[in-house]
Amino acid sequence: MSTLPIVVGVDGSDGSLRALDWALAEAQLRGAPLRLVHVRQYAAWTRPEALATSPQQPADDLVLARVLSSLTGRTHLPELDSSSLEGAPGAVLTEAGQSAQLLVLGSRGRGGFASLLLGSSGMAAARDAPCPVVVVPRPGREVPDTGPTEPGPRIVVGVSAETPDTDALSFACAEAARHVARLHVVCAYPWPAYAWAGPGDFVPTPEDQEAAQAATADQLDEILGPYRASYPDVTIQPKVLPGDAAGHLVAASKDAVLVVVGRHRRRLLHPTRLLGSVTHAVLLHAAAPIAVVPPSQPLEPAA
Repeated sequence: MSTLPIVVGVDGSDGSLRALDWALAEAQLRGAPLRLVHVRQYAAWTRPEALATSPQQPADDLVLARVLSSLTGRTHLPELDSSSLEGAPGAVLTEAGQSAQLLVLGSRGRGGFASLLLGSSGMAAARDAPCPVVVVPRPGREVPDTGPTEPGPRIVVGVSAETPDTDALSFACAEAARHVARLHVVCAYPWPAYAWAGPGDFVPTPEDQEAAQAATADQLDEILGPYRASYPDVTIQPKVLPGDAAGHLVAASKDAVLVVVGRHRRRLLHPTRLLGSVTHAVLLHAAAPIAVVPPSQPLEPAA
């Protein structure tokens, strides 16, 4: 059985070349072939078949030819192939994910992800692709300083104690094992608990917060038990924190190898694909590459 390739979108920009470098290293770790894809976009209003794709010979695509020539002289390259396609980039890259184990993209636009707010191809692929999507941000993103961290490579994953995303957690554990990195598990619980402080109303106390944190930590330990057993060589470090999950993940992204987040599961009454507010915020602000992991079960019963 052939190994599915890692697919990386390239367009000759600095962002796509950073994504290419990341994808090359990941392909070597996974022992996977690497496929370079350049999407030649045309205006949807001039071409009614804008969602169609048509492969071209790399020699006909000057951008792809330049990207391939930039690899000349590099050693220890994985097995490579390339495709030049026409169409709407978001749709074409999403389709390319159908036959990939991983889709890797670079960020674009002013401020790193400004263009994603306008519905760019990167956001569309992260939302719709059937395989995990890794987005490599521009360097120099500033994130909150939470103090020194333990030295050594670190994979960060966000986990909800109430509704744990087993797909994201499994992906993060496997990546930590590949990179010989420790796994930093960030779990946030809602606090402060806002309440109307009228006469006779309940106002949470510090003791209530301690109890909430302890209960969340117990839930998280139970969730992580099977993963500790399956990945005995991976050091799993849970961190239970109050408040904003997205903010904690962004802060933890400093100097991390990768930040792993899940994608919302579609429900029968709400079948539209969604990234989720936490995943969206992490894509916008994290300093490390971000992996968006789709659910293995595309639909779940409505609550």
